[in-house]
Amino acid sequence: MQSKIKEIISASIAVKEKVLQDEAIVKVIEDITNLTVAALKNGNRVYFCGNGGSAADAQHLAAEFSGRFYKDRDALPAEALHVNTSYLTAVANDYSYDVVYARLVKGICNKGDVLIGLSTSGNSGNIVKAFEVAREKGVTTIGFTGESGGKMKELSDYLVNVPSKDTPRIQESHILLGHIYCQLVEEKYFG
Repeated sequence: MQSKIKEIISASIAVKEKVLQDEAIVKVIEDITNLTVAALKNGNRVYFCGNGGSAADAQHLAAEFSGRFYKDRDALPAEALHVNTSYLTAVANDYSYDVVYARLVKGICNKGDVLIGLSTSGNSGNIVKAFEVAREKGVTTIGFTGESGGKMKELSDYLVNVPSKDTPRIQESHILLGHIYCQLVEEKYFG
């Protein structure tokens, strides 16, 4: 069993090594940091969405903004779209699960806001639909996906596509890159 544990850790490190060597990913993290700081300084908000483990990551990253990361500072306006279970279950029941995020984007997002969708496949129907509505409203879309980018690739203004097809390894890299993004936004916004 110990060899299996080491094998899994090594696989995680290998994906992160690929991320480290991928200049496009490093550049997009820099770009989304600058974009987000500008949006926040303009009075806009940051929204996150995902499903399953990616929903947990979305909520985690939103909390890093609205709570704190390293600095004791004011809250930044950020939230995960799935945290209202009454809304989520009502819309999923009355309409369909595919529109749970799109309806919120249509109802609460404004031009200049930032919508971050996390989907290891890039094909999550509810995030794809949310990105379509975001595009109509002038909301900037940032996709955190796996290797191919899936359907989100064409709908993402900025794409962070982790070079892997293995869901847990992708999610581990999403939280790593998400933490880097949160740290850099906090540092740049608050000085």
